[in-house]
Amino acid sequence: MVVPWRNRARRAVETRLRDGLRTSNGDARPHYIVCGNDALAYHLVNALGPAAVRVTVVVPQRRHPTAPEITKIRGIRVIRADRVDEATLRAAGLETAAGLALMQQDDVGNIHAALTAHEIAARVRVVMRMFNTSLGYGVKRLLGDCEVLSDAAMAAPTFVAAALGEVAPTNFHHYGRTLVVARRADVRPEQVVCGLADTTDQDRMVMLPDPDRADVVLAEATGTQPATEAAANRIARARRFRRPLHGTGRALQSFLSRKIGIATASVLLVALVFGFLLYRADGSTHLDPWQAVYTTLLTALNGANVEIDKGVAVQLMQIVLTVAGLALVPLITAAVVDAMVKARLALSAGRLAVPRAGHVVVVGLGNVGTRVIRQLHNLGVEVVAIDKVPNARGAVVAKQLGIPVIVGDAALEETLVEASVGACRALVVVSTDDVTNLQAALNGRALQPDLRVVLRLFDGDLAQRIRTTFGIFRSHSVSYLAAPEFAAVLRKRQVVATIPVGRHALLVTIVVVVKGSALEGKPVRLADQPRGVRVIALLKAGQRPRWAPPGDTVLGAGDELTVVARRAGLSWLIKQATPPPATPTQVPVQPGPEDPTIADGSVAGSD
Repeated sequence: MVVPWRNRARRAVETRLRDGLRTSNGDARPHYIVCGNDALAYHLVNALGPAAVRVTVVVPQRRHPTAPEITKIRGIRVIRADRVDEATLRAAGLETAAGLALMQQDDVGNIHAALTAHEIAARVRVVMRMFNTSLGYGVKRLLGDCEVLSDAAMAAPTFVAAALGEVAPTNFHHYGRTLVVARRADVRPEQVVCGLADTTDQDRMVMLPDPDRADVVLAEATGTQPATEAAANRIARARRFRRPLHGTGRALQSFLSRKIGIATASVLLVALVFGFLLYRADGSTHLDPWQAVYTTLLTALNGANVEIDKGVAVQLMQIVLTVAGLALVPLITAAVVDAMVKARLALSAGRLAVPRAGHVVVVGLGNVGTRVIRQLHNLGVEVVAIDKVPNARGAVVAKQLGIPVIVGDAALEETLVEASVGACRALVVVSTDDVTNLQAALNGRALQPDLRVVLRLFDGDLAQRIRTTFGIFRSHSVSYLAAPEFAAVLRKRQVVATIPVGRHALLVTIVVVVKGSALEGKPVRLADQPRGVRVIALLKAGQRPRWAPPGDTVLGAGDELTVVARRAGLSWLIKQATPPPATPTQVPVQPGPEDPTIADGSVAGSD
């Protein structure tokens, strides 16, 4: 008799092997399962290194048109299933897996899959991608070996810092020191711990260059305010000292109809001119200028008394003033009513009631956009949001924070005009559509030629070509920034911090030298790799941590190296710090998509 779940697995699951990957018991490589078919799952698989580990990827039967071709990655096993249920997880080999990564964008679906996995194999490490991290942490307490991460939370500070023209606001505490990412010019030489990047040429950034070449560094904090907060405070001070009547004038200009304004101004002009002529013609009165204006306006609004003994010219002027007064009252009423109606319609239609200036416009209220507007608001920066749909994920958050939301297509110039992009400080475009993002960026630059544009692009090659062609955008990839930390946590590495620099991500992590490894008994300098790994601290058993340890310090078993590394460099170091497997199985190592020993410049990641 066939077990029902096996029968379902045969119908719903399609399995294939690529490039001679062996799944027999003779393969001693750890096995990881990745569920998802978006950019984050794609970069996570590459970060795991299919040549060094066994990877099984669970993808839906039908691929989304914008999803990357994750099934074309060499050396992986692919399972097609629309649901990550018990049958799918068993078919993927969960019982013998070292870790399970749930990368779907559905929080509830990830929780359901995590609970199912816990029932099948409680010992397997589970890493969940969650937007609602508080909900995820509640589940984490129940599952044991489970970690909850948010790619949006990792990437949002990078977009915020770019919008304010600052470096990524990374800071962390390690071995009794608080370290921050800063520009070399903003810190003293004795504060510098490690050079991170040479960003002189934005088209070809160099990660972990020679120490003297780095203009972005990791430095010890000395009580100074982080660069992002300092920039936000400067913006807030500038807004407070802005001309008080500037905003009032812009508001009146937006509220008043052009025709009503012209008519009202014309009637007032007639009243003032004829009032002046009236009191010049009537020699019996002796009024100063204010009294003349006061008497003229009251005469126009209330009507003049009949004066038979006055001359014809004076009587005609009184008639004109009275008629002007009859027209002025309804015009003022119409202007007030028109302004109120326009304001109400603007609010109900998702438009700005009052034009803004010096603000930041955020396009896209998905996972990343929601966190970006919240962080900008917490920093005291004025924000205007744009999204195509009124019920976007971040619309509720924006309403709670009092942030105006414009419902419209950001690719259209009129939508950007409505958001006052022509007078804004920065345009942050973080929707999930590359075409919309690029069109919004180009239209924004057309409205304000020197506008700071921060762009989210899924296609790394497109981002590089846009920068080369236009030279105007600062682009980032959410998934490329987050994938290294997801991979490190899945493999149970001790991640201290993730440092985003442009479209790159550096990991600060701890690597333990294992007895019998290639690094045991060797000097510290052999753990460094040009543009791949930089050792910043060494902890020996029973001793205090040593920052910037001398290169001739001999490493022993159990020593902990704190390093700043790129993905490929970290994989290399872990191999050097780990003894070779007991089995003779040899798997040829293929170069990954990022090799810091070869690439001198920027390797743009796609989102």
